[in-house]
Amino acid sequence: MVDLALARKVLQTESAAVAALADRLDERFAGAVRLILECRGRVIVTGMGKSGLICRKIAATLSSTGTPAFFLHPAEAVHGDLGLVQSGDVVVAMSYSGETEELLRLVEYIKRLDATLIAMTGAPRSTLGRAATVVLDCSVSEEACPMNLVPTASTTAALAMGDALAMTVLVEKGFRVEDFAALHPGGKLGKRLMRLEQLMHGGSDTPLVALDTVMREVIYEMSRKGLGMTCVVDGEGALAGIITDGDLRRTMATTPEVLALTAADVMSRNPVTVARDLLAVEALNILEQRKITSIVVVDERRRVEGVVHLHDLWRTEMV
Repeated sequence: MVDLALARKVLQTESAAVAALADRLDERFAGAVRLILECRGRVIVTGMGKSGLICRKIAATLSSTGTPAFFLHPAEAVHGDLGLVQSGDVVVAMSYSGETEELLRLVEYIKRLDATLIAMTGAPRSTLGRAATVVLDCSVSEEACPMNLVPTASTTAALAMGDALAMTVLVEKGFRVEDFAALHPGGKLGKRLMRLEQLMHGGSDTPLVALDTVMREVIYEMSRKGLGMTCVVDGEGALAGIITDGDLRRTMATTPEVLALTAADVMSRNPVTVARDLLAVEALNILEQRKITSIVVVDERRRVEGVVHLHDLWRTEMV
């Protein structure tokens, strides 16, 4: 029978290890943030074994949030890749013992080059800790391994410390949703961060009628453009209202001679509008909150630039 009690103990141990880090966030952590913010080069994250795997993730998180960073394998560094480290770089070196041989050989070169060193270790007074400009204490009281051998709680704590570092840097440098979108153009996440100008039906594909357009022509325009709605514009091309399938059905239920009406008679005034640079995910939130299926894209003078339908967002697989 599977020992669920052991599994729970693992999660509790790792959770406690992460929670304990919060009380250690002091001026040293703030100093590490400042070093990364002031970095003139790249942030290089390095570590051996399990620490190396955590380092790869930290480097990837930094890179994806606007801080140029990459992982450097310590053993490969001292066998030909030392040229990747330059003066002006910030090196984040991770070793729980602080005595990893391959890492210490790399540290010697880093100190000669006068690159800045941040240590993440469970032994702040170790050789690595003493060599560093700033030391982040990632020590844990015990591993989650029943034998207290396999790196588990210690690697989880180190990963959490790296995330805390990256997220603090993100906020301090003023990284915005727009910046995140620019760095994530691919995949489902990239699609959620597309601009509406990339999705909207614009130009001749925009359903558009004038205020005095008779309903026969309005219905034809709605059918031809296939969005279940049309924009209604005034003589200067500014948005005056919209007509949806729902508006049409409600009018037909109360006005038998609907074809004798004009767009101005049927339209809903003051429809929801957005700008073309709005993110797709933000548009989706508006559609869901307002319980509508289309949204009109206008410029600063309320001239219609296009229409985005809920189906357009579905087709991008962002929902």
